[in-house]
Amino acid sequence: MQMRSCVPMMLTVGVLYMPAPLIGQSWENPANRYLTAHEAYDDATCPVGADGIQHFVYFARDRRAMRRHALLESGRFEGAQVMYAWADLEPHRGVYDFSDIQEDLAYLRLHGKTLFIQLQDASFWHRNVPVPGYLRSDEFDGGATEQFYENGQPEGWVAKRWSPRVQERFSALLQALGEEFDGEVAGINLQETAIGVSSETDPSFSPELYFEGIKTNMQALATAFPNTDKLQYANFMPGEWLPWEDEGYLSGVYQHGEVIGVGLGTPDLLMQRKGQLNHPLAMMHEGTFSVPLGIAIQDGNYVGQTNSNEVQSGRTSLVPKLSAFAHEFLQVDYMFWVNQEPYFEEDVLPCFE
Repeated sequence: MQMRSCVPMMLTVGVLYMPAPLIGQSWENPANRYLTAHEAYDDATCPVGADGIQHFVYFARDRRAMRRHALLESGRFEGAQVMYAWADLEPHRGVYDFSDIQEDLAYLRLHGKTLFIQLQDASFWHRNVPVPGYLRSDEFDGGATEQFYENGQPEGWVAKRWSPRVQERFSALLQALGEEFDGEVAGINLQETAIGVSSETDPSFSPELYFEGIKTNMQALATAFPNTDKLQYANFMPGEWLPWEDEGYLSGVYQHGEVIGVGLGTPDLLMQRKGQLNHPLAMMHEGTFSVPLGIAIQDGNYVGQTNSNEVQSGRTSLVPKLSAFAHEFLQVDYMFWVNQEPYFEEDVLPCFE
């Protein structure tokens, strides 16, 4: 990106002149404004006290792992957050199968716990297409498109959230889910807004259409679940990079959620990474919200990474600092702690006893 100087300059008698008020002033990079914010929470310790946050354990699609899990005996965890794929919930057009959700909710209720649904319409593995087979037809322009990493390698798939025909079917799914579970589950969230798609990889895509599509799906969620907390995970938006390239997409999603009653959240609580700090974490910290906010601690976040299975021995637990940062800097209402071992058993549970 070409940077244009905003400093007025005057050339006189061969000498470069800078107005006196600017001489000696230091320039602070706005992209670094929150880089040291985490340091305020270095002294956080276990146990994590009562904070008013509703804590859940995130199992992704490994729903069987919550059976006989330690969360069932913990008074600090409200229940489980489980991901359910659109393809599994609608095996045929207009035919819904919610048996997995019903089974998980019933099991959790037996133990005094509840369920938070995460609805999957995107994947991060190239062999996993999370949308129903009928959407893959010409009627829906394929229904989903491949995601790609910056190096061009396949990353996964995502529903064509910008397509009105796909939006219509997604709205129908949400309506069916709402008729069954509104007021019965703790909450429901839509997956993150960050995708690896561009007009070069899919000509039907544009950042503007995507922005409008996200808002359309959020409205469908609000309509389907009037009595349940609901979140849109909004972390990054195609076509902009904050703070330098601000097209109003991410901020628009946060503003839209506040207006229509859909909460906002994000995966990956990364306290020292500029990308997260300048996008979702800045939105939460700087905004004033009446809707709930949520943050997910994902694989790798327990050691300050993302999408990592690395096991670090001899580590200092980040759990108290993560909790304090989320509570005080972000002021979230929900925290979703991924069931990643050994971190959950060794770092999370002892901090919440």
